[in-house]
Amino acid sequence: MDAFTILDGLVAPLDRNNVDTDAIIPKQFLKSIKRSGFGPNAFDEWRYMDVGEPGMDNSKRPLNPKFVLNQDRYQGASVLLTRANFGCGSSREHAPWALLDYGFRVIVAESFADIFFNNCYKNGILPIVLPKAEVDALFGLVEHTPGFRLKVDLPAQLVTRPDGHGMPFDVDPFRKECLINGWDDIGLTLRHADKIREYESRRRAEHPYYYS
Repeated sequence: MDAFTILDGLVAPLDRNNVDTDAIIPKQFLKSIKRSGFGPNAFDEWRYMDVGEPGMDNSKRPLNPKFVLNQDRYQGASVLLTRANFGCGSSREHAPWALLDYGFRVIVAESFADIFFNNCYKNGILPIVLPKAEVDALFGLVEHTPGFRLKVDLPAQLVTRPDGHGMPFDVDPFRKECLINGWDDIGLTLRHADKIREYESRRRAEHPYYYS
């Protein structure tokens, strides 16, 4: 997974509480486990006017002009601003896959569902919890400031607005280290590849009958 240190990104607002994982990536798209290719179907039922199915040419589907992420001013956003209990519902890991493939590296919210929160870290997305007052202020600024951006500094654990106002956030030290270094679960294991090979070689020599 890609390392995360500092991001200066365009912010897109999704002013909804309790956005569940079926809204983030509907169940019909869960057949693949490739981790990629889900971005065009992120928020599929809100984003398009028709019913999406795997294999459809999404470039030819009618967009919902009322859905905020379809607005021109939010194209290319890498920071998603949302409300409370984001990522609730089923535990599908496809949800962060879809958000990452869409282009989001940071999600700022009042709170997250626990499993979704953990899955974000495992897939290179930084979920940031801020107080409701700060989130309210950000929604107002995004609405009235086209091209509104935030600077997210993971090493410093700080989100900074264009006016210089800084908002500190908490992050588990282990998760922070993994994101900064780009270590997912497989990457963490491969850090010990030499020791694993050494163990397997020794085990084969000591117990050859296991391998016959």
